[in-house]
Amino acid sequence: MTERIWLNSYPPGVPADIDPTRYQSLQALLEESFQKYADRPAYSFMGRDLSYGETDSLSRKFAAYLQGLGLAKGDRVAVMMPNVPQYPIAVAALMRAGLVLVNVNPLYTPRELEHQLKDSGAKAIVILENFAATLQQCLGSTPVKHIVLCAMGDQLGLLKGALVNYVVRKVKKLVPPYALPSAVRFNTALAQGSRTTFTPVPVQPDDVAVLQYTGGTTGVSKGAVLLHRNVIANVLQSEAWNQPVMDAVPADEQPTSVCALPLYHIFAFTVGMMLSMRTGGKLVLIPNPRDMKAVLKELSQHRIHSLPAVNTLFNGLANHPDFNTVDWSHLKVSIGGGMAVQAAVAKLWLEKTGCPITEGYGLSETSPTASCNPPTDKSYTASIGVPLPSTYFKLLDDAGAEVPMGQPGEIAIRGPQVMAGYWQRPDETAQSMTADGYFKTGDIGTMDARGYFKIVDRKKDMVLVSGFNVYPNEVEDVVAAMDGVLECACVGVPDEKTGEAVKLVIVKKNPALTEAQVREYCKAKLTGYKQPRVIEFRTELPKTPVGKILRRELRTKA
Repeated sequence: MTERIWLNSYPPGVPADIDPTRYQSLQALLEESFQKYADRPAYSFMGRDLSYGETDSLSRKFAAYLQGLGLAKGDRVAVMMPNVPQYPIAVAALMRAGLVLVNVNPLYTPRELEHQLKDSGAKAIVILENFAATLQQCLGSTPVKHIVLCAMGDQLGLLKGALVNYVVRKVKKLVPPYALPSAVRFNTALAQGSRTTFTPVPVQPDDVAVLQYTGGTTGVSKGAVLLHRNVIANVLQSEAWNQPVMDAVPADEQPTSVCALPLYHIFAFTVGMMLSMRTGGKLVLIPNPRDMKAVLKELSQHRIHSLPAVNTLFNGLANHPDFNTVDWSHLKVSIGGGMAVQAAVAKLWLEKTGCPITEGYGLSETSPTASCNPPTDKSYTASIGVPLPSTYFKLLDDAGAEVPMGQPGEIAIRGPQVMAGYWQRPDETAQSMTADGYFKTGDIGTMDARGYFKIVDRKKDMVLVSGFNVYPNEVEDVVAAMDGVLECACVGVPDEKTGEAVKLVIVKKNPALTEAQVREYCKAKLTGYKQPRVIEFRTELPKTPVGKILRRELRTKA
């Protein structure tokens, strides 16, 4: 499908294409912002601001320290931290030294961490002390030679930093005992780096910037190879897409974004940190988004223009008693990603903030954003919107041929944000790419006449009831709109009669909600084979750290 019918659905002012060659590398993008916005706050964390100038100076020192360890261009360095200022400092240092960032989920088990460190060949790791015990358990089986240890309060100044570290270690007991005798403290590394000279490293568009490990939904977790030009393209695509609403931010106001999604996740990395850097914005770092009370308290201190989040976070915030302590009137864009945004949540969010949730879609393999709804549209479309500038979608059948309009097919994506392949897995790369350069997502979608795409589901999440396809997203969307339901998830369970049956797991908003009421509601809203055979109530659903519901965990427990 070379004809992009979706361009007619673009908001006025959004270009059909972006110029992906605008920056040579992420290094060039960072250098420009450090110079241009030196006096502005770049990051806000626990009441302290870190300016662009300070980020520039600290990252230069850290880059010098890493070079002093003998790390050379192309070497991989793992970063295992939540949203703390050391994360952006470390990332800027890696980009400046021509090193490759390996983003690591801090909640990994030793087994998962060992796999990622071995697979990536990481020679060094920058890690928050809270997770040091995990590293200790697998360190001997990994290629890691250098460890830089961070503490929560490292960048909060002497007094406040010491207090925060005391609370984290002694009061909340968030740092399990560990022994890593060779580890160097982050602030010590900065001091050492300040005594040596940083040597600039030339970086090209086709150099590797990030190894972004995918959730391993297809088995083993593998690294998507994102080049400098891939991430730059996605930053510029996202900027162009949000322009029509972000233009309304007064010229004398600094654009401010909330980073509640973890920075090691590609959505927060690109659309949070890198886009904020590019636009000279301020990024409010939220270390623990699960503590909604603390999140809202932090947000009440800022004038917020942009909030990228997942459905569960929008839902949790909107239903929190402290929601109105925040002034939401300046919010220009709420971007929903990572999972489907439910109609009930979108409706509530729009009612409470006046800002629609703009649902987007993407994957680690696409840096991540590939499509999005127009941020100017207040209506809920139940779709993933239209492909971003310079992006092409097509829908394929099992034989790899394009399906006719309106028919479901596997979404395949081509664009400057699409990865170079999977790290050291040429076989997996070949399987995931078409001959004409499209990445096959494994998601089944349809396209309408306006060029809007809708995901009907992942290939493997589909439930087959007596030969009929049931898409969990549909069932979940229907049930989530029911009074008394806070959140829900739908999976397939084995059934003697029908092969598979629908199982529904619900977290109640109203404790009085009964199974009979849910069945009655589903009977009215869903055709026979889509209705849940099994209904289970729980106090919470299993989720990834990003807040995405883990259907496969519910399946295995079933």
